[in-house]
Amino acid sequence: MKTGRVIFITGTSRGLGLGLAEHCLAQGDTVCGCSRAPATLTDARYSHYELDVSDEKAVVAAVRAAVRRHGRIDALVNNAGIASMNHALLSPAVTAQQIFATNFHGTFLFCREVAKAMVRQKSGRIVNFTTVATPLRLEGESLYAASKAAVESFTQVLARELGPSGITVNAVGPTPVPTDLVKNVPAAKMDALLARQAIRRFGTIEDVINVVEFFLSPQSEFITGQVIYLGGVNG
Repeated sequence: MKTGRVIFITGTSRGLGLGLAEHCLAQGDTVCGCSRAPATLTDARYSHYELDVSDEKAVVAAVRAAVRRHGRIDALVNNAGIASMNHALLSPAVTAQQIFATNFHGTFLFCREVAKAMVRQKSGRIVNFTTVATPLRLEGESLYAASKAAVESFTQVLARELGPSGITVNAVGPTPVPTDLVKNVPAAKMDALLARQAIRRFGTIEDVINVVEFFLSPQSEFITGQVIYLGGVNG
């Protein structure tokens, strides 16, 4: 059993983030989580910060508070994200701003602030979330896919910038997992997406946890700047 890690996970009020937080707590880790909604987890080793990941001041304050409380942050998992399935010609500018604010800017802000603590520690693991919508170039998801493409590029460059400090930066791209993020997608569209995978089924939270834990493992210290898509989807 892995114990003693201090892990910051974004978007922990539901879905994948909640599942990841519950998994880490079960492993004996200390978890710091955040979401725009109040905490849905109650555990002595869990602390929650109610914030918008695109709010720079709030992110800075939360990360500093976590470092003061625990003395370090061993890992960051940037799970928080939003999507909007719509044709590009029918997408308002405000939708593009909101998607990039959460998916890219939120990831950037947490990486920047947590990495400051990790550089001082000379160690750390960062796992960002992307999506198979990016390599599959899914119609109707241009904004979502573009925001995650930015996350992937950022991940790969940041890996080079932080490598000398003993910090790895990688990304996982889940296939559709039955969470609130995809619950309103039409069944026909979802079936067509699954048909483009080598393994034609929905992903599970356990599938995602498997890859996250691989990146967080002490044995993965030589693995950085990588993107792993689930379901047999190739980049």
